[in-house]
Amino acid sequence: MVKLNSHPAGRHFLQIPGPSTVPDRILRAMDYPTIDHRGPEFQALGKKVLADIKTIFQTANPVVIYPASGTGAWEAALVNTLSPGDTVLMVETGHFATLWKKMADKLGLNAEFLGGDWRRGADAAQIEARLAEDKEHKIKAVCVVHNETSTGVTSDIPAVRRAIDKANHPALLLVDTISSLGSIDYRHDEWGVDVTVSGSQKGLMLPPGLSFNAVSDKAIAASQRAGLSKAYWGWGEILEANKNGFWPYTPATNLLYGLSEACDMLAEEGLQNVFARHQRHAAATREAVKAWGMEILCQNPAEYSGVLTAVVMPRDASGQHYNADAFRKAVLENFNMSLGQGLTKLSGWVFRIGHLGDFNDLTLMGTLAGVEMGFEVAGVPHQKGGVLAAMKHLTATAGNNEKLAKAA
Repeated sequence: MVKLNSHPAGRHFLQIPGPSTVPDRILRAMDYPTIDHRGPEFQALGKKVLADIKTIFQTANPVVIYPASGTGAWEAALVNTLSPGDTVLMVETGHFATLWKKMADKLGLNAEFLGGDWRRGADAAQIEARLAEDKEHKIKAVCVVHNETSTGVTSDIPAVRRAIDKANHPALLLVDTISSLGSIDYRHDEWGVDVTVSGSQKGLMLPPGLSFNAVSDKAIAASQRAGLSKAYWGWGEILEANKNGFWPYTPATNLLYGLSEACDMLAEEGLQNVFARHQRHAAATREAVKAWGMEILCQNPAEYSGVLTAVVMPRDASGQHYNADAFRKAVLENFNMSLGQGLTKLSGWVFRIGHLGDFNDLTLMGTLAGVEMGFEVAGVPHQKGGVLAAMKHLTATAGNNEKLAKAA
């Protein structure tokens, strides 16, 4: 007897805000025999990816690449620049900012958290005021998440840099770009960031497994006096080995093949075109959400994310939100599409639509059609026409990525 629906036909739509879908071109690049990581062939690969990744961070300084998740890069950023008991100023913009703060606590840092409502980005004025109060310069670093994956809110990093400068404060600026690098415009050098943290599985279109620290001269100087214990995460040995294209331990060779290909793909499209494409798809998604009569979690249009849109479920007659997880389950079971869940404070009443990475107009239309059909089968009240509204936006702006890139 044949089991019905044992293997759904067609591709699975992975529309969570990362890991993003890995394009065939990168999969083929990784499908290659592992080579000697001490030999000349690997050395050429190492030198290439170490040079190419700088262009993605928009930096002339070194970028450290770890065989690790983004969480590892968080830890590396902290332990290389800080000492036990140091005060760090962190900003509560969502779930991942909260996790980074918890890590700082575990490492023995004095993590001071500026509270937030998870619907807005970092408040530069609030940061400036707190730093201005710190006359003794006890605060050694300011830590901000650029694009909060749990909320769809992007913080203004240049404004944070200006806030630090206006306060005439020497604190380091550490920024998480795990869900924004390669998708949203980010400029490590120009914006005066000291350590930029990122990961491979979102805008870089790779599987999870690589993480990054882009480091300024000031951060490297701080690492010479930092007192937190480190071994695997220490920048010194890695940077020295990287000079010749190698690592001081076994690197993730096949992921580096993929990284090389990903950098080539982003360069071929042009970074500014990539950023414009993401913003255009995000705008079309928001048109759909508004047409459905639903609320976008992010409350400041200037902070809308180009990577994902977090949607608030409508309320029933009793004032309770319709269950976002029951809706997501209906979408998965009926249309073979995964949407992002609401995390911690947002659990059960928010879902997230990812629109990042190797993503085009038809992928977005399929995604939004799956959401709108999901509302219908799950019994979630909504207005019709969200897909049509997004389609109108896309057709009106078709071919505009290069124009949008030039305007930016």
